Amino acid sequence: MKNKVNRELPDELTKRYGYLPFTNSSYEGVVTQRRGSKVRATTGKEKCTYTLEEVIVKTVQDGMTLSFHHHFREGDYVFNVVMRLMIDLGYKNLTLAPSSLTNIMNDIVVEAIEKGVVTHITSSGMRGKLGEVVSQGMLQNPVILRSHGGRARAIETGSIKIDVAFLGVPNSDEMGNANGMVGASACGALGYALMDAQYAQTVVLVTDHLVPYPNMPASIKQTQVDYVVKITSVGDPDKIGSGATRFTSDPKELKIAQTVNQVITNSPYFKDGFSFQTGTGGAALAVSRFLRQSMLDKQIKASFALGGITSAMVDLLKEGLVGKLMDVQDFDRGAAQSMHENENQQEIDASWYADPANKGAMVDKLDIVILSALEIDTAFNVNVMTGSDGIIRGAIGGHQDAATAKLTIIAAPLVRGRLATIVPHVTTVVTPGDTIDVVVTEVGIAINPLRTDLLASLSHIPALPIFTMQELQAKATEKTGTPTPLSFTDKVVAFVEYRDGTLIDVIKQVKE
Repeated sequence: MKNKVNRELPDELTKRYGYLPFTNSSYEGVVTQRRGSKVRATTGKEKCTYTLEEVIVKTVQDGMTLSFHHHFREGDYVFNVVMRLMIDLGYKNLTLAPSSLTNIMNDIVVEAIEKGVVTHITSSGMRGKLGEVVSQGMLQNPVILRSHGGRARAIETGSIKIDVAFLGVPNSDEMGNANGMVGASACGALGYALMDAQYAQTVVLVTDHLVPYPNMPASIKQTQVDYVVKITSVGDPDKIGSGATRFTSDPKELKIAQTVNQVITNSPYFKDGFSFQTGTGGAALAVSRFLRQSMLDKQIKASFALGGITSAMVDLLKEGLVGKLMDVQDFDRGAAQSMHENENQQEIDASWYADPANKGAMVDKLDIVILSALEIDTAFNVNVMTGSDGIIRGAIGGHQDAATAKLTIIAAPLVRGRLATIVPHVTTVVTPGDTIDVVVTEVGIAINPLRTDLLASLSHIPALPIFTMQELQAKATEKTGTPTPLSFTDKVVAFVEYRDGTLIDVIKQVKE
C-alpha cells in the first residue's frame, strides 16, 4: 500500500507490526490510553549499596528493554560502561530504547549486535558505523525510528515498555533525588530522562556526585528511583555541543541564516510576544545572531524560545529579548550552567515539549521554527535520516514535532559538494511536506503553495528571489547532474514513524 506521502509500505510487514499508514499531521481529538509502571515498595535502605554489575544482575534478564538518555551526547560515559557489562555478562536478545544514539556509542552497539546481545533497537536516530551496519541489514529486526514527541507518546501508551532505565545524572542523593544542573558533569535539562524515570519498571541512577539528602531541586524524584550507583565519571559536559550543534563561520550558511532572518522578520508572526525554536545545524543556529539584532532594531520581544537551548538563546534571555526558555535539552555547557542560575529557564520533559497525544504540548504554541535537512523534495517532504547513499546517518529529533509550528522554515544549501539537497524525491520521508512552509537556500527561497498568505507577505522583500521548488531543484541538478538511482534489497531495516505512531516511510537494506 501507499501512504499519504506516496511511499510504498510492505503490506505483510506493516500488518505484522500493527502499523497504520500515515494520513495527515493533525492529532486533534484523538483519545489514547496511558499505561503505568509497576512499583516495588521500599524505604530506600538498600538503594545505594550495590555496584553497577550487582544492580544489572539483580534487575536485567534476557529479552528485556533497556533505556538510556543522550543528554551528554559525545561526552556520555554511562552507556558504554553499562553495555560492556551486558556483553561480558552474556545477556541475549535485548532491546535498546534510548532517546537517541550518538557516535560515541556506535562501536559497542555494533559489538552487541554481532554477539546477539542486542536484537531490537528503537531510537531517534543513529550515525556512523552503527548506521552503516544497520543499513546493510546486520540487525535481526527493523529499527523503529521515532521523534522525541513520538517517543514520549510511545512510552506513555505502552508501545515502548521500558524494563530497566539506566540514567546518568550529574548529582543525586542516596534516595535518588537528582538534577542535571550541578556537578562536574552538569548537562542541564534532563527532559528525555524524565520520561524514562516516570515510566520504567526499574530506574537505576548512575552518578559521579553523591550529595547530602535531600537534594534540591529534584528533577528526578526518589519516588521514581530503585537504585543509585556511584561511578568515577558520568560524562564530559564540554562534548555535549559537538556534531549537529556546531556554530558556523561558513559564508554560505551565514547567507542562508541572513535570509531566514529576512523571512522571519517580514512574516506576520514577527511581533511582540512571538515564540520560536532554532533547531540544530550550522545555519539554523546562526539565525539567533541575526534575529537578535532585528529584535533590538524593531523593539520586539519573544515570549518564549523552545527546544534544545544554546548559549546564544541564553544571551537573548539575559538581554530581556526572550521572556522564558523552555528547556528540554541543552546544546552546550553555557546553556547547561544557565539553567541553574536563571529561574526563567524552565526544564520540561519530552511529553510537555512535543507529545501529540497530550492535552497540549509546547510545540502547539510555537510560532516559528527553523530546521535543517539532508534532502527536501519538490513536494516539500524532508529527509533528515538517510544520506544520498541510502545509509542511515541522522536523527529525527524534534523535527516532525516542531514542524507543526505556524511558520516552519527549512534552512539548507542548494547542494552539498557534488550532491543536490533539493531533489525530485527524497530518499526517506521523515517530515511531511504539508507541514513545511518555506525552504531557504543560498540562492533564494521557495514557499509552499498551500501558504498563499506567505506568498503575499514575502513577495515584496528586496533582493530576495522566490522560486518554485521545481525551479530550485532544476538549479541544483544543473550543478550536480542527475545521480545514479540508489539500489536497495527488499529487506526493511528501519521503520520511520510519524509522531502520531503511523508509518510515514520504511528504510530498506542498501544493495552492495
